[in-house]
Amino acid sequence: MDNQADGSSPLLVHGGQLNEVAQRYQIPLEKWLDLSTGISPINYPIPAIPENIWQQLPQPNQAMLSAAKNYYGTQNISVTSGSQAVIARLPALYLNHINQPANGIEVWLPEVGYKEHERAWHDAGFTIKNYQHLPTCEVLSRYAIVVVINPNNPTGELQQQQTLTTLLTTLESLSGWLIVDEAFMDVITPSQSLIHLTANKHLFVLRSIGKFFGLAGIRIGFVSAHPSWINKLQQLSSPWEVNGPAQFITEQALKNKVWQVAQQQQLIALSIRLEALLAKTFLPNQDKSNDPSITISGCGLFKTLVHPQATELYQKFCCQGLYVRLCDEKNALRFGIPDQEQYQILAKLLAEHSHS
Repeated sequence: MDNQADGSSPLLVHGGQLNEVAQRYQIPLEKWLDLSTGISPINYPIPAIPENIWQQLPQPNQAMLSAAKNYYGTQNISVTSGSQAVIARLPALYLNHINQPANGIEVWLPEVGYKEHERAWHDAGFTIKNYQHLPTCEVLSRYAIVVVINPNNPTGELQQQQTLTTLLTTLESLSGWLIVDEAFMDVITPSQSLIHLTANKHLFVLRSIGKFFGLAGIRIGFVSAHPSWINKLQQLSSPWEVNGPAQFITEQALKNKVWQVAQQQQLIALSIRLEALLAKTFLPNQDKSNDPSITISGCGLFKTLVHPQATELYQKFCCQGLYVRLCDEKNALRFGIPDQEQYQILAKLLAEHSHS
């Protein structure tokens, strides 16, 4: 990761920046198809929120916390203002815990993945190691930290529960940490989550409400870890960090099992449909004549097209009013899952691309 003059990482580019992109390409906002995020196009319906919740300072919502414990299957959980807040605090938590200089500790991160993890550890002075495949005990040093995004964003690669459990045992023997970002785990069946193991002091699991429930705007998520770490993270938090309306909505969403089952079924069906459309457009020959440098992968919340002309395609699509995520490596485009109406627009735009 390149540094700025002050040694910090440069600002990272994320999806969801439609205002900026629309201005750059001089196309009115209402004319865009925005598939730039991995957020569900179908959101949990916002319930009527009691007026006093808007008026009061945020209060700890025990009913929401109970719903979260039931939904995630763990007692070791704390609400946060989105995963990003925890990602930013973990380096300081580790340094407060261990009497070692940051630059003597190796943090292993996926070569391709959500870069805010790397930025947080890099800016805190830790030694960054990137992996294509999970590091083994032979290369891991004492106090090592391994960050796993499971499933990976944007590749969709899924690590099996048993593989990560073995890695956790290794890191425990080294007095290190395993941090698993499970922001997209809700669409994985059967689940490969490690959240039920967070009584282990060497494990942290991050979960998101924004992705599966389609509620990124309310900025709420959860961290699961040993109670001693939960307490320390809460001490690092600001007062009233998670707003009251967000907690109320999340409580209802986590309790609604019928909606959750229907949501998962809808997202899987929509993602299969999207993958078929991308394959039809970019992999039209169902035999070995397909270009091996073009691949499609992902999960129930996004599909990623690896393509040698990814940058050119991104610019072309933007000129058509189609906004997708150009991945950090500039070799892939991540498509969010379109709903039924968006799918029709996307199919038309991709047909125009195929005939141009």
